[in-house]
Amino acid sequence: MADFGGADLEAFRAETRAWLEANYPPSLKEPMASEDDAPWGGRKTSYSNPDIALWTKRMGEKGWTAPTWPKEYGGGGLSKEEAKVLDQELKRLGARPALMSFGIWMLGPVLLEYATEEQKKKFIPPIVRGEIRWCQGYSEPGAGSDLAGLQTKCEDKGDHYLINGQKVWTSYADQADWIFCLVRTDTSKKHEGISFVLFDMESPGVEARAIKLISGSSPFCETFFDDVKVPKDQLVGKLNGGWEIAKRLLQYERQNISSGGFGGLGGASMREPSEIARRYVGVDEKGRIADPGLRDRIAKHDMDARAFMFTIRRAQAEAKAGSGPSATTSIIKYFAATLNQERCELQVEAMGLQGLGWEGEGFSKGELGAMRGMLRSKGNSIEGGTSEINLNVVAKRVLGLLDHQ
Repeated sequence: MADFGGADLEAFRAETRAWLEANYPPSLKEPMASEDDAPWGGRKTSYSNPDIALWTKRMGEKGWTAPTWPKEYGGGGLSKEEAKVLDQELKRLGARPALMSFGIWMLGPVLLEYATEEQKKKFIPPIVRGEIRWCQGYSEPGAGSDLAGLQTKCEDKGDHYLINGQKVWTSYADQADWIFCLVRTDTSKKHEGISFVLFDMESPGVEARAIKLISGSSPFCETFFDDVKVPKDQLVGKLNGGWEIAKRLLQYERQNISSGGFGGLGGASMREPSEIARRYVGVDEKGRIADPGLRDRIAKHDMDARAFMFTIRRAQAEAKAGSGPSATTSIIKYFAATLNQERCELQVEAMGLQGLGWEGEGFSKGELGAMRGMLRSKGNSIEGGTSEINLNVVAKRVLGLLDHQ
């Protein structure tokens, strides 16, 4: 692929459009019906439609699952302008995501910033290609909002580390291949006693148990570590310097969630409330949603969503111009949680009785996913940092307010 400059963006667009049209599988023209169709990649993931894996493979080989990451680590090496063109062409085609990955959204960016050259070459290319599915080992039974209170112990055994402890709410731990994990390497200090390590989920002593949610799904797990041996070269950053990396990764996580990266969406959640309302409620003689009250609330939601997306774009541009995401991601994540919960509730309401189905005949796959998606959305105000914690971050680091004793 040629490295097109500003004057050659249209040439890049033409080449990109031609490649996408030739390589996007026709069977993926329909939107994802549910999370079962999500392209998570990794060793354990299987798909009913093999074209999902094919699309991941093709885009991964181009480096376009991480278009702006450096080519030497498997990324696309595109400029911001070229990446924008790629995004526009994917949207024009109506393409599904090629890869949904905690490695892309969270781990990769901090590896690019903190990892050694050897670690970057080892771990980043498989992330781009979707070969390794990652999970996040942060929260513990006694360390949720107070994450720095974590107690998972990591002992130096000379030629390796030995890890013992427990994590909870580990998203997809039972499906993941590897974990990026916060561990305590110094018990005499709180924040300064935490380190950031990577290890294989198939290592002896690792056990993940799924937690069933009210939605009926089990995207979260409790994860146990019993004398897990981890090679020392899988420590990222400095020993006892993991808290800095942890905070940075949380900023990327909140940025991703704010951009629409909430998990557990049902089939209905793949479509806008206005589209669902027109289908189930109908339209009046002017082509408007027939129910005035519902129409008013959907219009307000759509305006909030549009303003929110413009805010995200501005924040992303500011982050790229600076040194990455900032504490403002907490503002965006807080509002994103509220917006997504409202969206799911509007979808269920617009469907009427068809949105209340749980199982059995008489409901489409999307209808059965509507209520589950709404219930799942309740967790949006907890994951990625609770709304309360995010408001504290906003108060302290954005507004500059001081604690009052």
